Amino acid sequence: MDGVKTEIGYTTADQIVVRGADLSTEILGKFDFVDMIYWLNFARRPEERERAMVNAILVAATDHGLTPSAIASRLTLLGAPESVQGAVAAGLLGAGGRFLGTIQNVSELLTSSARDLPPEASETDIAETARQLVQRQRQARSTIPGVGHPIHVGGDPRVEILRRISRDNGYFGKHWRLALAIPKALEETLGKRLPLNAAGALGAMISDMGFDSVFGRGLILVGRAAGLIAHLREETETPIAANLWELVLEQDPRNGTGGK
Repeated sequence: MDGVKTEIGYTTADQIVVRGADLSTEILGKFDFVDMIYWLNFARRPEERERAMVNAILVAATDHGLTPSAIASRLTLLGAPESVQGAVAAGLLGAGGRFLGTIQNVSELLTSSARDLPPEASETDIAETARQLVQRQRQARSTIPGVGHPIHVGGDPRVEILRRISRDNGYFGKHWRLALAIPKALEETLGKRLPLNAAGALGAMISDMGFDSVFGRGLILVGRAAGLIAHLREETETPIAANLWELVLEQDPRNGTGGK
């Protein structure tokens, strides 16, 4: 069919070509995974500082314990043990406005709010932009993503490390500064302390690297997929999904055991 093609790659009887490079002779054994992510998306390999940042983003997103995404994956494997791919997909499908996808929301909010700020904006301008952002969100009755945490109520331990990595690699810019100013503006407005969380930090990293929000969310999904694989391997060795279901039955016996 004419007109149906992609610039990402193609296959012939003798070659697999990705962004103009032969997979067998020019990529395999020479690229690591972050190289390949960059090559696929930008047709270039990353600078070392970009590699460090993307590695940090991928690692930070990998696993947070028995989160909804991990639980969804385990329960899917319980019902369809032959479908590892379905179980991973089930975990990723829940990446939305409350879990995982929050990072995209943070990035979009920071990018739009800081659009008119110069790279070397003063602390006064950053603080005022944060206050305006808080006011707009309150007027719209919208939550502010990237702040507060149900467990790390005193402050998310990942934030300072992610900030240091960003500083060390030259990606501590106006979006990071605005992200750090938002909790201060919230405390001034609401009298409530809601520290920046890891989603807020990762959203700031994505924005200061100049990534579009879809690519940023994609990195989070790639990272989390690795964590879900680990949960599924553990589930096959020391299963807990059936116990999770039993907890539901104990809470309300009317659920019965219908399809068991």
